[in-house]
Amino acid sequence: MPPRSSVPATPRIISPSPTPSERDAIEYTGPMTRAARRRLATPLPVSEEGNEEDDVPGLRRARTRSRSPVETRPTAGRRTSKKRVTKTAEANTTSTDSTATAPNGDIAVSEKQEKEVNGHLLPPQPAGYTGWGWKDISRSPSPLGLIPIHRHWRAFIHKHEVPRKALHVSIGFFVVWLYLSGTQTLSVCPYLMGALIPIAAVDVLRHHNASFNRFYVKVLGALMRESEFTGYNGVIFYLLGAWIVLGFFPKDVGVVGTLLLSWCDTAASTFGRLYGRYTPRIRTGKSLAGSLAAFLVGVGTSAFFWGWLVPTKGPMPGDELFMFTGTLRLPLLLANAVGLTPAQATISGGLALGVMSLWSGFVAAASEVANVCGLDDNLTIPVLSGLGIWGFLKIFG
Repeated sequence: MPPRSSVPATPRIISPSPTPSERDAIEYTGPMTRAARRRLATPLPVSEEGNEEDDVPGLRRARTRSRSPVETRPTAGRRTSKKRVTKTAEANTTSTDSTATAPNGDIAVSEKQEKEVNGHLLPPQPAGYTGWGWKDISRSPSPLGLIPIHRHWRAFIHKHEVPRKALHVSIGFFVVWLYLSGTQTLSVCPYLMGALIPIAAVDVLRHHNASFNRFYVKVLGALMRESEFTGYNGVIFYLLGAWIVLGFFPKDVGVVGTLLLSWCDTAASTFGRLYGRYTPRIRTGKSLAGSLAAFLVGVGTSAFFWGWLVPTKGPMPGDELFMFTGTLRLPLLLANAVGLTPAQATISGGLALGVMSLWSGFVAAASEVANVCGLDDNLTIPVLSGLGIWGFLKIFG
């Protein structure tokens, strides 16, 4: 056999490409875009500061910040916070200034550095996000999906709460009818308590029986908010508030307090959901539009009762015990302090009615906005309105 010829060695080609050892040292990160390759190819700045601190015994240096390039361009489908990128850049340039040496030799980290953001992406935000949205005001205060009828009538029952508001407003007209029939406020209180006890008992029972609760909301779901599926029914607080204001205040204050509950609360809810997106938010779930609606309806309700209903359809039994009789006067001490005679410190007629109406509208709007220990507004509106009107007339009436 002829001798096997040796295969010539492959000639070594020297090229500018990295050697295999250099390629192994580079961590593989998968396919990269041109922009990413350009960033990696850009040399990172090297600090020109000296290392004199290394020669000082007992002095420890803070760990330097990572010099990895920071991607500031938003990732597709997500958005980064401009504030966070700016803060991160500022922190990189002032990392040396934000540290100090503690007495024991350790490096003390400033409060600003502790609160520094980590540059993570923000969760997806709605377009045009400005800190709060109109949905916080105008949406229904309860989630959708617990009560079946709310899913079928989303606009009529869940969003606008038409059946619930109709019941709310009708009670005010029922109070007007009771006044025109000459019914005394104290005689209404036993009926209110007679309705309050069984309704509250049924509400407690349904929270201890899931099947009964489902039946309850299936029957009365159109008059409920879905937050009441696991909470107490607002009718309980409505009856309790009406019972307090009619039983513990004079007749005119009690009637007006109940009317403010019936009409001002409904107006605030309706106009707050319609126009609350265009006005500032006063607190969670309360907008300036709703408060203005409650104020205007409160002014009109007070003028309607004391300015038209009482003088036109009255007098009724018990009207002689009214706190507001068409006259307002400054207290004697205050009138003497400003140098006014009793006649000068007294107003009556339309001027007194106007002042009383404005005050009633103010207390109605304030009580609708107020949050008293998280209590239901069906309880706080009549009680706070009654206290406000009673205190005002106690001083100026």
